[in-house]
Amino acid sequence: MSGRTSTYLLSYNDQGGAEAAVEAGQESTPTSSSTGAAFGLFSADFKKNEDLKEMLESNKESLKLEAMKRIVGLIAKGKSASELFPAVVKNVASKNIELKKLVYVYLVRYAEKQQDLALLSISTFQRALKDPNQFIRASALRVLSSIRVPIIVPIMMLAIKEAAADLSPYVRKTSAHAIQKLYSLDPDQKEQLIEVIEKLLKDKSTLVAGSVVMAFEEVCPDRIDLIHKNYRKLCNLLVDVEEWGQVVIISMLTRYARTQFTSPWTEFDENKAFYDSDSEEKKDQTEAKPYIMDPDHRLLLRNTKPLLQSRNTAVVMAVAQLYWHLAPKHEVSIVTKSLVRLLRSHREVQYIVLQNIATMSIQRKGMFEPFIKSFYVRSTDATHIKTLKLEILTNLANEANISTILREFQTYVKSQDKAFAAATIQAIGRCATNISEVTDTCLNGLVLLLSNRDETVVAESIVVIKKLLQTQPTQHGDIIKHMAKLFDNVTVPMARASILWLMGEYCEKVPKIAPDVLRKMAKTFTAEEDIVKLQTVNLAAKLYLTNSKQTKLLTQYILNLGKYDQNYDIRDRTRFIRQLIVPNEKSGALSKYARRILLAPKPAPGLESAFKDRDRYQLGTLSHSLNLKATGYQELPDWPAVAPDQSVRNVEIVEPCPCVCTESGSESEEESSEDSEKTSSDSGKSSSGSEKSSSESESDQKKKKKTKKAPQKKSKPAGDRYTEIPAVCHNLKHCLFPQNDSKKPTFRTSGISLFYMSFQVTTSSFGPLKTYELLHHMTGKGLSAKYHFPRQPCLYQPSMVAVQVILTNSSDHALEEIHIGDQSPASLNIHCFNTIERLEPGASVTVSMGIDFSDSTQAANFQLCTKEDQFSVSIQPAVGELLMASTMTEQDFCKEQGKLQGMNEASATITMATANASRQAINKQVLSVANVGEVPSSQNNFSRFAGQTVSSRALVLVSLELSESSGALLTINTEKSVMASMLLQDLKQALAQA
Repeated sequence: MSGRTSTYLLSYNDQGGAEAAVEAGQESTPTSSSTGAAFGLFSADFKKNEDLKEMLESNKESLKLEAMKRIVGLIAKGKSASELFPAVVKNVASKNIELKKLVYVYLVRYAEKQQDLALLSISTFQRALKDPNQFIRASALRVLSSIRVPIIVPIMMLAIKEAAADLSPYVRKTSAHAIQKLYSLDPDQKEQLIEVIEKLLKDKSTLVAGSVVMAFEEVCPDRIDLIHKNYRKLCNLLVDVEEWGQVVIISMLTRYARTQFTSPWTEFDENKAFYDSDSEEKKDQTEAKPYIMDPDHRLLLRNTKPLLQSRNTAVVMAVAQLYWHLAPKHEVSIVTKSLVRLLRSHREVQYIVLQNIATMSIQRKGMFEPFIKSFYVRSTDATHIKTLKLEILTNLANEANISTILREFQTYVKSQDKAFAAATIQAIGRCATNISEVTDTCLNGLVLLLSNRDETVVAESIVVIKKLLQTQPTQHGDIIKHMAKLFDNVTVPMARASILWLMGEYCEKVPKIAPDVLRKMAKTFTAEEDIVKLQTVNLAAKLYLTNSKQTKLLTQYILNLGKYDQNYDIRDRTRFIRQLIVPNEKSGALSKYARRILLAPKPAPGLESAFKDRDRYQLGTLSHSLNLKATGYQELPDWPAVAPDQSVRNVEIVEPCPCVCTESGSESEEESSEDSEKTSSDSGKSSSGSEKSSSESESDQKKKKKTKKAPQKKSKPAGDRYTEIPAVCHNLKHCLFPQNDSKKPTFRTSGISLFYMSFQVTTSSFGPLKTYELLHHMTGKGLSAKYHFPRQPCLYQPSMVAVQVILTNSSDHALEEIHIGDQSPASLNIHCFNTIERLEPGASVTVSMGIDFSDSTQAANFQLCTKEDQFSVSIQPAVGELLMASTMTEQDFCKEQGKLQGMNEASATITMATANASRQAINKQVLSVANVGEVPSSQNNFSRFAGQTVSSRALVLVSLELSESSGALLTINTEKSVMASMLLQDLKQALAQA
């Protein structure tokens, strides 16, 4: 659904929904109110749909548009509008773009249900695939792929292939979505779809990346070879991809990394045997090469780390599981704060996050120990949230914090939530089992709970005490006696059964009490629950073997009752016990082992976390949450013993461009090398490198004439045309921009490899430039530095922004070896100026730098160093300085602006003073903010500007429409949506303050 359609829905719902619109429609149509009252809701629905049909069949576009808004509103509310399909589908060929968008939204919803009618309009959809509007093309493909009829599979395949090569990334994204629909309809098309996926994986647009990876995961997740060449690109694009695309890509890269890199967890496992001098063989085994992380493995970890700050909880969870499964153990803790931050979100999010933390806290307690207070239970938490927090607190318990945790547990036991109180008692039992120092304390506390008024608390305490007593049965005879006294007041079946089991298991320690308990049970045997009856039979058998004088008759009575019980298990248990303990002629050889069978020592039960075995599933998956393998779950591969060849991820290195000035023979090469030496030696003295390149000697002119006559080499593919400029190149225009048959340099749209337009890049017409302070002379110990952006093409690389730095020595002594030191981030590409050997007191020098900001306003941090000192400095560009001015005709401007609408458009209305509302004043303010070129306009109330981003060559169009009310509509069109919003804010501020 397009952005505008979403706006319609939002505004439509704000006005009262479909009912309000229906009422408005009924007011214009004479109807009988009495009839509506008589038939109620059904009559109203009937009239509403009839009204909508009339509106859709009218000749007025406004009525049709209003009807479609109401219909889409009904769909958004979950109401059926399928009976309107014939009336809606008639408007599929409407020339009104807004109406056509809404019709396509409707058709996507109902095309599968009304396949016959949808097929009648298939030719219309095919024509729409050629529509100039990208949203119409995408919507047509979306509808076409929603008609799930096998007969149109060839048409769908052709449409997908064409859309995959579309100029609009939005259409290419839609083609990736259509791949999955076609695959589910006809799996036999897999091979052709894989070819399209392979093509789309090479796409450089962030809008396409997430969708094509989703298609890859759906169609061919085993074709890992398709990812090799695109791995580094996906890692680098990850930060800019939309949020749900990030989740899909991270999940795929997690599995990819587990197949291509060796485990980083073995780096500390081989140190123990290193010092063993008894065996030379052990030495040879342990003196293996130390673990060195693959650079691509590190690239994935480094590029996903910033996403821990994402607002989307699924993205944070995806990064957390990636670090858990891929990162070295000492690096995993960086995800802790982000996971704890998610606990402030909705309870649904808390539930999933707490489940994953519970699994992680079992293996690595140290990660979450500093945040233990974040897992304290709140009174407003739901029961399932409380239980998970309790689980985590129990996992984190150790000798240092157990006293604090037990004080929390004492409060939780008093909770009105009975299930939570019972879970707390189980947690106390786990703490007592895991930490021997507090076993007695916990046991005594549980005994005190036996006098609680709440039956649930008492019952759960008995069950836990029963398990704890098995660990140290000889020391707790008094506790068993105390539980026997409470037996009459305990009504919960599981608790009564636990007491009976204890009586039977340790009957020799309570020889006087156990027979009396059996006597009481004989009275109430028929009224007890099945689990209590089974334990009563066991108790009778054990007492018969150890104290037959007192319990022989009681045992026979209970066995007779059990023989005729309604439950099969109790009858079978009774017959087995009778044959085992009361031997006769028919008894087998088993009866002689009765005591060894019934009174055998039993191992103490282990109180373990319910999340102990969940790590067999990948964190963050549905299977992990359900603790069972869900449909579609893919097992996380094991680490390879030996890493596969890493060269498969190497992308072809782009060679330097064959500049015209380097193809003219050895003579021109010698001349250019001599000139380049002069340029490099004078770089510290010249304030701008462009002055020398613009002044040409006679030899340079001769050289140009020679190059014109020289035969040209075959042109390379478009993707290889933007390359680093050789130092020997003087013909700047020919090097900075790709060459084609035309004489002018051309502009290439971002993400498009075969589309060229003749937009000439120019230098900005605006003169005064703002200077920024880089280093103050007080901070720099006499060295001061200022910088500005000259708005000239960078000599070093076309993707770099040119920066000029003015260095001044304000001290009373000379400064030596001024140069640039360490850079941050390390991936930032900076062309440093040559080292300045000596700068005298009071002297200044201007040097040139080049910085590749990658179309981002992220600061370039580096160290400005002298021989003695190092100073940390930072250059952060305004968004307008990341552009290069371009010129184009008004016709070209309007044509390109029409292609960059919807998601690629940002606009705002600005109010300005009357005195500053002239075109000259506005143009001056725009050029002061952004390095763009002015486009000639035939309309006095329009100002248009064009530019392109330095790094990715994406087109940026700025237009201002002046109104008579001293206001202006400012519109920016570009594929870089983030850059558009930032530039819009800067221009608004500049124009409003003018």
